[in-house]
Amino acid sequence: MDVRAFYKISYGLYIVSSVKKGKYNGQIANTVFQLSSTPVMIAACLNKKNLTHEYVESSGVFSVSVLSKKTPMKFIGRFGFRSGRDFDKFDGINFKTGKAGAPIVLDNVIAYVEARVVEKMDVATHTLFVGEVVDSELIEDEEPMTYAYYHEIKKGKSPSTATVYFD
Repeated sequence: MDVRAFYKISYGLYIVSSVKKGKYNGQIANTVFQLSSTPVMIAACLNKKNLTHEYVESSGVFSVSVLSKKTPMKFIGRFGFRSGRDFDKFDGINFKTGKAGAPIVLDNVIAYVEARVVEKMDVATHTLFVGEVVDSELIEDEEPMTYAYYHEIKKGKSPSTATVYFD
């Protein structure tokens, strides 16, 4: 199998966040997409090992913050290569609590969407969470960071829990 073919599928780069017992956590995700327009539904695919997965499973809510191309690598690393089990990812970060209770990251973000989980599907190492959108906002009318831009321009790597990680 030529794994390079999977890098030709278009992805974005997002922070998916949730809440559990008053604590917030978020992670970088590349597999987020809109499913329908009436009602507006989105999906986020999260690794079962990630703390954010546990939070979404528990609370039934999640937010998706769309990252700007200008997002610094250090910021991406904070949400993508460090665990919320070891430190508070939201400490010192500009965010707000959404209508459904999920934290919404606002730093380096051009838009966000918040959803309540209505369905989930087991997909081996990951769970696909389907959510009905409860709120969204365009913050800046700029270009989003794509996964291709992250790899090609920023020279970013994929963590072992990413949907597109291959040994």
